[in-house]
Amino acid sequence: MDQTREAVLAAHGLSRSFQGVRAVDNMSLSLHPGELLGLIGPNGAGKTTMFNMLAGALPPSSGRIELAGHDVTREGAEKRLGRGLGRSFQIPRPFPEMTVLENVLCGAQRQSGESVWGAAFRLGAARRDEARALEKARQIIEFLLLGHLVDQPARVLSGGQRKLLELARLLMADPKVLLLDEPAAGVNPSLLEEIMGRIVALNAQGVSILLIEHNMDMVARLCSRVVVMAQGAELAQGAPDAVIREPQVIRAYLGDAA
Repeated sequence: MDQTREAVLAAHGLSRSFQGVRAVDNMSLSLHPGELLGLIGPNGAGKTTMFNMLAGALPPSSGRIELAGHDVTREGAEKRLGRGLGRSFQIPRPFPEMTVLENVLCGAQRQSGESVWGAAFRLGAARRDEARALEKARQIIEFLLLGHLVDQPARVLSGGQRKLLELARLLMADPKVLLLDEPAAGVNPSLLEEIMGRIVALNAQGVSILLIEHNMDMVARLCSRVVVMAQGAELAQGAPDAVIREPQVIRAYLGDAA
């Protein structure tokens, strides 16, 4: 079976250089329908550069990216979001003075009232869209365990709650693929369990997820497969428990201490 052809997100031979330094070197990766895939590696391995190319924030120097069979290599993040790919950031930046609900509503897509034509000639449709968006936002907020904060300004949220808020805003666009950038970073252990539970629930609903994470316990618990990067290229891939015991992976993380 050619798994790459069936992938919902696939990178083929991606490379990216900065001032002559190759941060990613001929890297290929496939995310399959319903998969929860981990992308791991030591600091400086090229994970963030790879992630940004997949998300559309950074064009590759060479190679190709496909999303649901479409070549999206030269498309930006907004176009990819419209095709069903959403990404989170390691440090979320919500609108601090807007409420949780207002922040989530910012993620609504294709509203009738967004255009001059829609606002002027489709007032009824715009109002129906707004009502549907409001109901959807409230449901997502409840799903992500933020219901008790729905009317609070985003500035009062903890770091973990801000990560959930960012995820809520992404879910307003009905993504089929999510790229999650270190959702465990800076999160207290009790809230981390809730975040992990929501990630598992989303995956169970059919959302394919690519996860960059340094918390290896979280990776081992969530991911059925991991890809390890080192020096811009793939070092290993497979089941988490097996991969993290491979000698070359241990050396990549620990260096001479291995």
